[in-house]
Order: sequence, then structure tokens, then C-alpha cells
Amino acid sequence: MAAEIVNPRSDSTDDAFDPVFALHRGGKMAVQATVPIRDKDDLSLAYTPGVARVCTAIAEQPELVDDYTWKSSVVAVVTDGTAVLGLGDIGPEASLPVMEGKAILFKQFGGVDAVPIALACTDVDEIVETVVRLAPSFGGVNLEDISAPRCFEIERRLQDALDIPVFHDDQHGTAVVTLAALRNAARLSGRGLAELRAVISGAGAAGVAIAKMLVEAGIGDVAVTDRKGVVSADRGDLTDVKRELAGFTNKAGLTGSLESALAGADVFIGVSGGTVPEEAVASMASGAFVFAMANPNPEVHPEVAHKYAAVVATGRSDFPNQINNVLAFPGIFAGALQVRASRITEGMKIAAAEALAGVVGDDLAADYVIPSPFDERVAPAVTAAVAAAARAEGVARR
Repeated sequence: MAAEIVNPRSDSTDDAFDPVFALHRGGKMAVQATVPIRDKDDLSLAYTPGVARVCTAIAEQPELVDDYTWKSSVVAVVTDGTAVLGLGDIGPEASLPVMEGKAILFKQFGGVDAVPIALACTDVDEIVETVVRLAPSFGGVNLEDISAPRCFEIERRLQDALDIPVFHDDQHGTAVVTLAALRNAARLSGRGLAELRAVISGAGAAGVAIAKMLVEAGIGDVAVTDRKGVVSADRGDLTDVKRELAGFTNKAGLTGSLESALAGADVFIGVSGGTVPEEAVASMASGAFVFAMANPNPEVHPEVAHKYAAVVATGRSDFPNQINNVLAFPGIFAGALQVRASRITEGMKIAAAEALAGVVGDDLAADYVIPSPFDERVAPAVTAAVAAAARAEGVARR
């Protein structure tokens, strides 16, 4: 059944009938000056002739751009509109409300200014070239809602081409928050990550990044499944990304379906949509964890998951343990920008996950393995951990 299309112009009461359209009218953000322009003296300092002195200084010492412009404190939120939320390829214009939303989350939760940039192109070369040309204006690039597998190549090439952080949030933000929640779930059960076998449903951007991060963090084993079953080295239909994935996952050598892989598994992580049969959930190990993160319909409904799992998490705000990227990306960028990092490393992401898990502290419980986005301790903890990790890994420039 097709989704209902709402036309906000169809009602004579304008926005009054729909608070969502009322909130979005005119957009959700604006540019604001940080210095006053009250008289001709202010004008001469902020603009001509005074500004020419700053321009000349930067021309002579390019690194001064970080001190005398907004570059070191602003992020470009870049999309091509091909994988927007659960809406799919809706195009750049239709993606803008989401990108504006992302920008205000950066500001609200991390104190980071961000600018939405929706590109009218989907070719990998064109996107990379465009972002490289825009990069002098920004201290970092947050890639958003770009479909797989192009998102992997775009991020890699931009990381190689630029000396500022490039971060695809659909991949790494999800992975950081998932790892944090899993660390706490394991701690609650008295186990370490090395004792767990996980199964991930979904071999797209999020699934691949989660698998990489879990392996980096020391998970016992993890298998990833796509529509055709377990991503294993014996399959002849794998893309380059999935072939690489098969090379560092699935130490047990599993083959076959998601359902068969779940038998005896300690962890289910869903980032694919669809529905996992209850009998497959019931076949998991005692004390299992179910992280069913598809929105709005989790792969396993919490009511079903709670019958068999010790810890249940979703991507929804109306259930406990919400796996929400906003717990990660504002603090990660705030920390990277604070030290003017040249990139965001795996170590910085692991540090973010550990800091996020640490916020829960002694309040750890089955319905509280991850903090709320509105917990004011989150962003400072993640920011500090990421900044320290950047210095330790030699990518900080101050």
C-alpha cells in the first residue's frame, strides 16, 4: 500500500492543521553573525578595508584560516538524496529537511555549526570532485544518506584527498552507538566481547561498518547476512565490499540463511528491515541480546524479543535502549574539530564508543545499556575521548 501523501496547501487553515509542516515552514535553521555591525567603524573592521589584512595574512600563511574564519568549527553535511531515512532515493531537494535536521542536531548536541549541502549528482567521480572543491570552506565533512555501495568508495576517496575529517554517519555513527550498547549489555551479563558470537542482518553501509568495528573491538565472532544468506567466502555473487567483509568475519564458516545463523548466537543486530521469525529468535543462546534497529518497524518486535533476550534495543525513541546516531556524531566531530584532526581514525571511533558506554556507569540495567540523547553528559564525554584519541594517534594538529 502506498504511503499517504499530505499536501500542506490543501487546507485553508494553512499550517495549523499539521504541526510537522508548521514547524518546517521556512526551514529549521538560519545563519547568524557572531560580530556586531552597528556603525561604520564596525563595518570597516568586519568588511572592507579591515578584512583585507586578514585575507593577506591567510594568503601568506594558509594555516591561519583556522584561526580567523569559521572553517575550523563548521561541518558540511553532504548528501545526494539517494538513501534518505527509510524513504530511499527521493532526490536532493526532498532530502533537505533531513539535512537541516542533521545540522541542528550538530548544534544542539555538540555545539558544532553545520551546513546542509544537497548535490544534484549521483556519480561517484562528480560527488568526490564537488566535495573536494567545497572543502576549503569547512573543517569536516559528514556524508549522509548516500546509498551503498557508492558510499564506501566516496568516503574512502575523500579521506585520501582531504586533510580534514570525513565521516559517513550512516556507517560509523551507527557502529559507534551499537558497540557502546553491546559493551554495556556484555558487562551486565558478566561477559566480555570476546565471548560473544553476533549475527548482523544487513550488509549495507551500517552492517559493514558495525561488523568492522565489532571485529576491531575484539568480538568473538560475527557473521553478516544479506538477502541471500550469510556473506561467506564460498559465494560467487559477492561485490568487492562483501568479498572484503567475508575475509574478516564469520570465523565459524557459517553458510545458509539468517535463521540458521541465529541458532545459538549471543547477539542479533538488525539494520536491514524485514521480519525475523520468532522461532529463529527463540533458537538463540540463553541470555542473548537483540538489537533490532530498523525504523519504524524493528526486525523483531520488542514484545517478541523480550520473551527470549536479556537485553533488547531498537532504533525507536518510544522503547528503552534507543540506538540513535545523535549520541555519536556531534561529539565525534566536536572532538575532532577541537584538536583540528586531519581525519577520524578507528581508534577515535572506538574511544567514542567507550566513552558513550561509560556514561551509563553504575546505573546499568537491562533497560538502560545506552544513555538518552538528552543526557547532558554524553557530548562532553565523547568530545573529550575523541580529542584525546586524536592526539594519541598523531592526527591532531593542536
